[in-house]
Amino acid sequence: MTSKAQTAAALGAGAIFGFGLALSGMLDPARVRGFLDIGGAFDPSLAFVLVGAVTVSSLGYLVSRRLQHPALVGSFHLPTKTVVDRRLVLGSAIFGVGWGAAGFCPGPAVAALSLGLAPVFLFAAMMCLGVLIHDHWPELRRLGAQRGADAQT
Repeated sequence: MTSKAQTAAALGAGAIFGFGLALSGMLDPARVRGFLDIGGAFDPSLAFVLVGAVTVSSLGYLVSRRLQHPALVGSFHLPTKTVVDRRLVLGSAIFGVGWGAAGFCPGPAVAALSLGLAPVFLFAAMMCLGVLIHDHWPELRRLGAQRGADAQT
């Protein structure tokens, strides 16, 4: 169960993250596509944002290694899976193609909702639809197989 302090911390971190994205210009999909356009109008600003993010994240990780547990929960929740498998590679490829085509990934897309632009709302809706499909995929496959079997009888 989430406490009020955890909710406040999550909202605060999200607000700081969104502000940082807006301040760095990463809510503009043209910047992202410009970074990926190596042969054309290359825009290196995303690289500087990435270096800053990796630096802050690395420092936070180093500090966390010295702590027995986080401030607001009893233990750290670190990934346990270390194998690079087909699902990871395929998911990363889909994410990368979508990010390059749309110029958004989930964090900036949610922050860009504050701009009130229709394409951003469409992207966020499709992102939510993708999450729902992913979460319910086994059930959807089972229902599809049942309908196929029912149609054959």
